[in-house]
Amino acid sequence: MRIEIINDCTGLDESKIDSWKPYLIKLAEAFEMRSYAKDIPLAIMENAYATLTFIGSDEMREENNEQRGIDKTTDVLSFPILDMNNGNLVDKDSVIDFEFDEDGNKILNLGDILINPDEAYNNADKYGHSIEREIAFLTAHSLLHLIGYDHINESDEKRMIKAQKELMSDIGLAIGDEESELTNHQEDNIAYPAGSIAAHCGYVSILGRPNVGKSTFINYITGMKVAIVSHKPQTTRTNIRSIYNTDDTQIIFTDTPGVHNPSNKLGKIMVGNSFSSAKNADAVLFIVDGRFSTPGAVEKKLLELCKENNKKVVLAVNKSDDVSKESLLPIIGSYSELYDFVDIVPISAKTGDNVYVLLNILSGLLPEGPRLFDSEYMTDQSERTISAELIREQILHFVDQEIPHGTAVEIDSFEEKYEDDAKDEYDRKCIVIKATIVCEKESHKAIIIGKGGQMIKRIGTSSRINIERLVGCKVYLELFVKVREDWKNNDTLLRSYGFRSEDDNV
Repeated sequence: MRIEIINDCTGLDESKIDSWKPYLIKLAEAFEMRSYAKDIPLAIMENAYATLTFIGSDEMREENNEQRGIDKTTDVLSFPILDMNNGNLVDKDSVIDFEFDEDGNKILNLGDILINPDEAYNNADKYGHSIEREIAFLTAHSLLHLIGYDHINESDEKRMIKAQKELMSDIGLAIGDEESELTNHQEDNIAYPAGSIAAHCGYVSILGRPNVGKSTFINYITGMKVAIVSHKPQTTRTNIRSIYNTDDTQIIFTDTPGVHNPSNKLGKIMVGNSFSSAKNADAVLFIVDGRFSTPGAVEKKLLELCKENNKKVVLAVNKSDDVSKESLLPIIGSYSELYDFVDIVPISAKTGDNVYVLLNILSGLLPEGPRLFDSEYMTDQSERTISAELIREQILHFVDQEIPHGTAVEIDSFEEKYEDDAKDEYDRKCIVIKATIVCEKESHKAIIIGKGGQMIKRIGTSSRINIERLVGCKVYLELFVKVREDWKNNDTLLRSYGFRSEDDNV
């Protein structure tokens, strides 16, 4: 399914719409995969579309006058094509007026959505969230209206609010009560505590060589930066657990370090933890780079491990946005000769293409049972731990290639300061962080600090901005640099920096 966007709003910059498009693309995909339009086959929904037009306040007032007899401007209007009720055709025998593409495939027009950006910005300010979230919510709300969802009575209202929350959660912009108030109806957040029943719940280990997009995938499904991303290999060093929740599913993903030939004790720990994660998982998500058609020694080794442990494996061919569909066929053929995969899915972890198809497949492989984590949790990593990784990400970004993998970041102190009238743990005024960057050589230390301290200042500023996005309050960050020669082969230092084997019970 797709959303066609038209800008008829004077003064609305196209760059603003471009910043909203990624969420709208994900929303259309989630809407299709959720199959809310129960009487429309998935094959037809794949070619369905809705038109979203941005219009000004005066034009919205005119539409309200003409269509509803109301002399006022509102945030959104929707005009369905089909006669539906909660996703079901009111008259199943009615003839649907399909359009057809040049190949003769049926195309279904679901209807039109009008959004007034001025009112959308007012709503975002009123409820204290981003304009991206507001535009996505109004669109999700309208898409449901197009297939007959409504809030004219209590049962319909609950059904619609539940669907809205599912869609917003799917695209990483999970909503709370404030968005529900946009329909002038209030409902408590649906929360699922640990121990509550989910139809499918379990662990999925993500395997692959460095730089195939494992961390990008994790960040996409959680909607937040849990794992750091860099074009340099071996960015992830520890197994990072991230949690994907829906009403009937809880998938605990383990993002493992990219498997490579280790040259030191740190590398051996990283590779060992990857193997350990796969052995203990309910299923394995094996991610490969779609730009390379031939499996290498690393991929063959990983698949042998999975075969030895009789693992259910789904192959995701990532970076499908960078290659043609035709070029994926030989890749799929090459890997199919190596393993009997449960399924093979081309995806783009960057754009979200086919990610929700992949999630549905993985969900079906997991056992039935209670949730292992409260549904509000997206990761088992603490803010302190993620902050250290966000600092290391900026070192990877700014410093020359020979240095980054010789560095570690140690959080010396993480002090939370609260408002005088703070009501709960989230009413933080600021966080004061002191951290030490550990490197292997004095020459590396000089580069990290930079001439006149410019490099360390640049690293600190970028790190602080990213940490503030994570914690939602002001951050004061102080960085130090110290040398610990050959720390990557020192057992004591490795343990003190948080690197230890998952099989090590000492």
